[in-house]
This record gives sequence, C-alpha cells and structure tokens, in this order.
Amino acid sequence: MRAARREKLMRVFVTGATGALGRHLVPGLVAAGHQVTATTRSPGKVAQLRAAGAEPVIVDGLDREAVITAVLAAEPDVIVHQMTALAQMRGLRNVDRVFAATNELRTRGTDNLLAAAARAGTRRVVAQGHNFVYERSGGPIKTEEDPVVARPIRSAERTIAAIKYVDRTVPQTAEEGIVLRYGTFYGPGASDPMVEAVRKRQLPIIGGGTGIWSFIHTADAAAATLAAIERGTPGVYNVVDDEPAPVAQWLPYLAEVAGAKPPVRLPAWVGRLLAGEFVVAQMTEVRGASNEKAKKELGWEPRFASWREGFRDWVK
Repeated sequence: MRAARREKLMRVFVTGATGALGRHLVPGLVAAGHQVTATTRSPGKVAQLRAAGAEPVIVDGLDREAVITAVLAAEPDVIVHQMTALAQMRGLRNVDRVFAATNELRTRGTDNLLAAAARAGTRRVVAQGHNFVYERSGGPIKTEEDPVVARPIRSAERTIAAIKYVDRTVPQTAEEGIVLRYGTFYGPGASDPMVEAVRKRQLPIIGGGTGIWSFIHTADAAAATLAAIERGTPGVYNVVDDEPAPVAQWLPYLAEVAGAKPPVRLPAWVGRLLAGEFVVAQMTEVRGASNEKAKKELGWEPRFASWREGFRDWVK
C-alpha cells in the first residue's frame, strides 16, 4: 500500500548536494517549495548551491561533530544521504581501492548522519544504495525481496560490504529509513567517460555480454529521491528504468548513438587479464532489477522508461 504523501513543506538536509544526482535534486526540492540545506566539502561550490536556491553548508561527512552541528542547526524534517567520492574514478581492477573514500562515507558517514538524525529528532532518512548488490545467480531480474550477494568478488569485498551496510543500517536505525538502490547512473556529468571510452573502443563486450544492467538517468533518480522524501514506507526500493538489458544489447546501441564503431569483443579470460574479475562479472553475470515497488509505493515513473531514448537524449 502506498504511504500517504506529506502535504506540508519540509526542511530537507541534502548531503553530497553537488554530485551528479544532487545537481538535479536540489533544484527539484526548491521548486517543490521545500527549504533545503545542502552540503559540500568544497568552498568553491557554495555559490552553485546558493544559486540553486539552497542554504549551503561546508562540512566533511566524516567529521562527526561537524555533521551533528550542521544538522542541529538546520533542524531538518528529512535527511538525504548522497555522499560519495567518485570524481576521480578510473579503472575497476581494484574496486576497493577506487571506492575507498566512498566506502568510508557509506559506513562512518552513514553513522554520523544517523547520529545527527537522532539528536535532531529527524525521523526520515533517505540514503543512496546500488542494485549491483544482488546475487549474480537465479533469475535475471531481481526484486527488493531477493537475496543480496553473500560472497562478493575479492577485489570488491569492502565496497559491497559498505553498500550492504547502508542497506541494513538506515532502515534499522532511522525511524523512517529508506534506501534507494539506484541503477547505473547516466546523463550529463554522470557517466561522460563511458561515452568517451565507447568512442575510443575501450569498452569491450566481454564473454557473451550476458550481464544484465539496469540503468537510470540522473534526473529520473532525483525525481525518485524527491518522491521518497515526500512519501513511501521505510525499506529499500529499486530505482531503475523499465528495461533491464544485457551488455550485448545496450553497449552496441550506445556505440551507435555515439557515432562510434561497434565495440570489440573479448573472451572472458582476456577480460580478466586486462580488467580484472569484477569487470568480467559485471559484463557476464550481474542481474537486473525491477522498479515495480518504487512505481507503486512512491508514485514515481521514470521520464526515460528505457535506456534507449535516455541514451539518445544524453549523448546528443
């Protein structure tokens, strides 16, 4: 059953507000009439947040006392946890090394926000998750009730553990804890290096390209986040488009709309040598996700129901 929408305008505390999703979310919240306090670690991004209509706050999500002080000052009705540190992300041979700072934000940073929520009396906390957390076996499309991965690939153990930590801790600790398991982000500023790699033929199809991906445009992810701020029962929600697709289908299409040659194909053993076990698993074994729960309970519909039209809009 869909939870009733909160009709009142709210004070919303958004962390990670200048990220790929936050750049859509903050203006959306302001347009909806909510009062937004938005955090950044960079003084250079304060003007950007103020121009979007938010009250900017410079705070490091790993500084517990600073986080608590900022939240107490804002007195939010809702806290939104979008903290990541992915600006310099490159190859994924060693996932845990690439995501080390983000993993800290997903563990210690989450604890800090939950402690601040408790101190401030903030009932609702909406946090960022990821649908790559599902087991890479069983049916091709996963719902929120399906099991998460029990034995992650060694190079990604700490990263998967951090995602699972958010999944488990936010609904258990916050009075109204919601985790949004986003699909793979795309859109301007979110995954531009992917298009560059496709044009340079540096993103191959590995094995049979049988890994099934669920995508979400960052604007659609922000719309789902706004919906979760305003309504929805506590728990986890897949935030993905309507068309999970195997790599062998979506990657050649992305190359086509990007005006590139078709992607090269590599056997799995070569992929392991060049890119590592995690990338091969994503290309050959990962499962997609269903968005039915988010549609039903959050009253949300993605503008780009399929990555097909979303890719065209993004690349142009």
